[in-house]
Amino acid sequence: MNLSKLPFYTLLTGLTCLTLTPQIAHAQQSSQEPYTQEISGTNLKFDMVAIPGGEFVMGSPAGEKGREADEGPQHPVKIDPFWMGKYEVTWDIFEPFVYKDFELTQSNGAVSAEVDAVARPTKPYLDMTFGMGKENHPAVGMTQYNAIQFCKWLYARTGVFYRLPTEAEWEYASRAGSQTAYSFGDDPSTLDEYAWYQANSNKTTHPVGSKKPNAWGLYDMHGNVAEWTIDQYIPDFYKKFKSKATANPVAKPEKLYPHVIRGGSFEDEAAALRSANREGSDPSWKRIDPQIPKSNWWFPEAPFVGLRLVRPVNPPSQAEIDAYYNQQPTPDY
Repeated sequence: MNLSKLPFYTLLTGLTCLTLTPQIAHAQQSSQEPYTQEISGTNLKFDMVAIPGGEFVMGSPAGEKGREADEGPQHPVKIDPFWMGKYEVTWDIFEPFVYKDFELTQSNGAVSAEVDAVARPTKPYLDMTFGMGKENHPAVGMTQYNAIQFCKWLYARTGVFYRLPTEAEWEYASRAGSQTAYSFGDDPSTLDEYAWYQANSNKTTHPVGSKKPNAWGLYDMHGNVAEWTIDQYIPDFYKKFKSKATANPVAKPEKLYPHVIRGGSFEDEAAALRSANREGSDPSWKRIDPQIPKSNWWFPEAPFVGLRLVRPVNPPSQAEIDAYYNQQPTPDY
């Protein structure tokens, strides 16, 4: 069977559910332990937090302040254990992927042929930091395709499979055991302690980890930048779920727009930072892109979108990994 030809939904299910022989030594890492991932051949590294498997109620109750119709009905969901990035991915880690020449300056020797073969983003025609800062600031403005190719570059550099979270994984991690509007409670007056958002951000991103973490040790799950997930954004997706808990759900991505982003950003009001809030990507984010077709790599009008990494405890097969990383981009005319 050629797994690279399997439907994308089947592959995504495998990414979270299959229990297969680990492909690499790193996969022996205990699922109960946080760890620091070093990027081989560089001085770069990032922290991963262990997220226990469990069950939670996804979505928001009808009475939650700021609730939107796409957040219901609430439904039980089971999630397999995984690791998640302690912080949003920063420019420090993302920029060596974007610029091959810059990667060489950050490397302690020659770059391997496997790394060199990974497709790179087209060079953006404007400053994709938008003047907001680079060192320890979240990387922004990449498309979902770009985010997945960054994960592929990391795989070539580290031998460890990283991907975007599913929408269900993201909300589960954001809640960190809570069922309130925010991981810390329902009162948005406390949000200043945990998040950068419209009321306190001065219209810019801030260094990751500057605010308090949630109960599972994840920073900036509320605000700073919104974060990509795997899922297609389907407003009434939750209506298909019954009272019985669904394991590791994902909305099969079948078209270019919209895909789900979560968490809200420095531009958003408090309600958009709630754990249940859902938003979708939009072609207007490429409105000023003069290219035809438009770039597969950048959203020049989305300085509020970034990403956070996930590593499943049960790793997929090599064929499934290749299929996930090698999805062809959809032309955007």
